[in-house]
Amino acid sequence: MTAPREAAASRADGPRARFVAVVAGRVQGVGYRFFAQERARARGLAGSVRNLPSGGVEVDAEGPDAMLRAYLLDLHQGPPAARVRDVTVRWLSAQGARDFVIRT
Repeated sequence: MTAPREAAASRADGPRARFVAVVAGRVQGVGYRFFAQERARARGLAGSVRNLPSGGVEVDAEGPDAMLRAYLLDLHQGPPAARVRDVTVRWLSAQGARDFVIRT
């Protein structure tokens, strides 16, 4: 059996990219940040997630382009109690992040 980190490393092929996404809707107080962190780590991505004063959530993620695009589908879904209304994405150059953390 392959360990999760080893599996993630084996998927780290392809060009690295980064995006910053702002997720709007009912996304605070529903476990969205924990969901985003768990899905990012499962896909071998690095970055951070934080609540915004506006009521949205900001996700800064980097990794292989294909994994980022799949992760965006996760962000549109969210955890069961969330109601995602919109996800605005800005694509950027990767910066070499190493882990995915929840910021306050």
